[in-house]
Amino acid sequence: LTEINRPEINIITVEDPVEYRLGGVNQVQINQKAGLTFATALRSILRSDPDVVMVGEIRDGETAKISIEAALTGHLVLSTLHTNDAPQALTRLGEMGVEPFLIGAAVSAVLAQRLARKLCTHCCEMYQPSVDELMKARVSREVAAASDGMVFYRKKGCPRCNQSGYKGRIGVYQLLTMSEQLESLAVTKASREDIERAAIGEGMRTLWDDGLAKVAAGLTSIEELARVSI
Repeated sequence: LTEINRPEINIITVEDPVEYRLGGVNQVQINQKAGLTFATALRSILRSDPDVVMVGEIRDGETAKISIEAALTGHLVLSTLHTNDAPQALTRLGEMGVEPFLIGAAVSAVLAQRLARKLCTHCCEMYQPSVDELMKARVSREVAAASDGMVFYRKKGCPRCNQSGYKGRIGVYQLLTMSEQLESLAVTKASREDIERAAIGEGMRTLWDDGLAKVAAGLTSIEELARVSI
């Protein structure tokens, strides 16, 4: 929102609760007791002709359908959805009752995110894990064998990180960008696995792929990656 926040752009958010105040953005906090839900608030703010709508979370079918309708009528709609990865977001919308052809037409992209603890830069150390060590970290045998001999980094612990070996967090991401093929799969109610396979074929990285690149760069550990992405 900060990136696109300009005086000429009317941005309205619906949140529960409003956690960060953003100058120039009209922020609405839902109030269940007063009957102001995500769905009712969203219907109301769409009458204000916003350019951008941010829905804090799509929790039910009604909110999902209104969000999709808003996207199809020229509004940029940003929201969050609880799923295991980006491909599952498309099937989850269908489970919420959104018509498949609307999902394909309205969704532009899905970004999945996991937060991993970041290795302390003052004490992390390089090492070459064995296949057994990788498997103990819940890495599959196939991936472990392919990673054998690679240089990774692991936690150690020092006063700067309170002996934990970690300091701060880093995002592990997966970006699914809609294409004609993915739109067709959404319309035909394809499975999450079929959508994932097609998206990978078009260049999408899995959460594991993105995390492994961060492990190789010394930003997090293989154990932490296994914890957040498997």
